[in-house]
Amino acid sequence: MGHDHDHHQHGPREDADRRWLSVALALIVGFMAVEVVVGLLVGSLALLSDAAHMLSDAAAIALALFATRLAARPPSGGYTFGLKRAEILSAQANGLTLLLLSVWITYEAITRLVTPPPVGGGAVLVTALAGIAVNLVAVWAMGKANRASLNVEGAFQHVLTDLFAFVAAAISGLVVLLTGFHRADAIASLVVAALMIRSGVRLVRDSGRIFMEAAPSGMDPATLGRELSGVPGVVELHDLHVWQVTSGYPALSAHVLVDREGDCHAVRAAIETRLRERWEIGHTTLQVDHCEDDPHCVDSHGAAYRAAG
Repeated sequence: MGHDHDHHQHGPREDADRRWLSVALALIVGFMAVEVVVGLLVGSLALLSDAAHMLSDAAAIALALFATRLAARPPSGGYTFGLKRAEILSAQANGLTLLLLSVWITYEAITRLVTPPPVGGGAVLVTALAGIAVNLVAVWAMGKANRASLNVEGAFQHVLTDLFAFVAAAISGLVVLLTGFHRADAIASLVVAALMIRSGVRLVRDSGRIFMEAAPSGMDPATLGRELSGVPGVVELHDLHVWQVTSGYPALSAHVLVDREGDCHAVRAAIETRLRERWEIGHTTLQVDHCEDDPHCVDSHGAAYRAAG
């Protein structure tokens, strides 16, 4: 039995992530307060709905920060991988929040399409342009964090869709100002809702794959099994499992059979090297036996991958 553990380290990279997330959080909270006041004064759904989205942005970033701290804790007690999947819980919560907000915004927008209230186009335009500037800085700051982390990506998508929302609000404000077409405000809200649905579905899907212990996206276990069976000395490989503990932390286990004269330790080392260098899998658990010593050589369970020839 062999183990190769490339531990998911939390150090300077995670400290930098927390710093950039904190910068974005301060920007979002500060501008959100301004947007709520202006939205109430001019009666703009586009601004109020975006303020609600900014509240969810702030919550998403705060949750991402909290999850990052939890994930950094070392394993203890019954949590042998630590609390690394706290980051995935955070990502899924962010995705679900986006979907729920999109439902509320869609309902309100349709209501206002039927009976459009007057909207102060000038105030909406000025506030939205300021929001674009603030969100550009926030997006830039969060772009400095590690977006390979689904946790960070979830918070980033919140802020990115908010940037798009401000662009839509600015366009609607300009249309109202120039033409008096008040339904533009509701139409802008529907565009924002569509963007939120797109991001929310992707976050829920990707986090769901990790919870269901599916293979990492883009990795085909059958292709991996066939390649590993071609490692010199391997007769058969079966009981292959590959999954993600958290984003950026793939893991693999398998039962490997080698020929009668084969060196189990050398074969295991060769497989581990192949997995690290070609597949970027550093956490492996391999049971390596001689073929003649194991009944699976004749009757394996599940998919079995055998050496060619």
